[in-house]
Amino acid sequence: MNPQGAFTRRGWVLFAAMALIWGVPYLFIRIAVESISPPAIVAGCAVIGALVLLPFALRSGALTQAWRKWPWVLAFGAVEIAGPFLLLGHAEMTLSSGLTGLLVATVPLFAALIALVGGDRGVLRPSRVIGLVVGFAGVIVVVAGPGLASGDLLATVEVLLVALLYATAPFIVAKKLGDVSSLGVITVALIAVAIFYTPFTVATQHEVPTAPAAVSLVILGVLCAAVAFLLFFALIREVGPVRAPLFTYVNPVVALVLGAIVLAEPLTPGLLIGLPLIIIGCWFAGTGGRIRPRAGQARPPTPAP
Repeated sequence: MNPQGAFTRRGWVLFAAMALIWGVPYLFIRIAVESISPPAIVAGCAVIGALVLLPFALRSGALTQAWRKWPWVLAFGAVEIAGPFLLLGHAEMTLSSGLTGLLVATVPLFAALIALVGGDRGVLRPSRVIGLVVGFAGVIVVVAGPGLASGDLLATVEVLLVALLYATAPFIVAKKLGDVSSLGVITVALIAVAIFYTPFTVATQHEVPTAPAAVSLVILGVLCAAVAFLLFFALIREVGPVRAPLFTYVNPVVALVLGAIVLAEPLTPGLLIGLPLIIIGCWFAGTGGRIRPRAGQARPPTPAP
């Protein structure tokens, strides 16, 4: 991580990738849950992601390294994969994918609160506070049409719990798994989640998945689990556990657009107003309005007076 924990150019590239990739799952979960039970979605996603990563983890010896810290690896798997995927699957039986994406966008607020409780007063700097407030105002404006009242209360609470879990995971990575191979951590976590949810899958999955649901599950496992988690670890190590979840401010825009195009979910007129607010909020919450060079990277020369 760079000394200031601020966004670098590499951090912004990782941020953009995560904003896109993790704006996609809400659509595919919504499709998959039509014929696949929530526990089966979690298990299937974990199995597919593990199968993609396992050959690379075995070849590099990353599994042995991760196993030395297995309690924290399992804790990461619980708060980042096992809990959220199940809760999202159940919640999206009621909520639209766009509204789900909005609620998950509260992750940076939970992350800031966790950091504050942990003694990090940096989250109180004016530029970051303004960024958090403006960004959250943006996601509220984006869905001002449907509104939170359009969803089931229990489902709404489930997604907010997901946001809390997502905010917790980066701190586990940064403080307990920072010296462990991300490939090993993710692979072991996915295997553990797959094993844990297999009995629940057998008990709850009573129909053959439709083709769209099966394809959605494969995409969730490969792109939104295997690939996304590797990028997520890189982002945490680049910008820190507080700023890393800021990409969830952009995820709702991706979720809303995909939901409108693919599932004919309604778009609100506030999208054009909310999107600039989201981008501005992320910028200031992440950098205070400027990109800092990476550690060891020379700053541009200061012009002579």
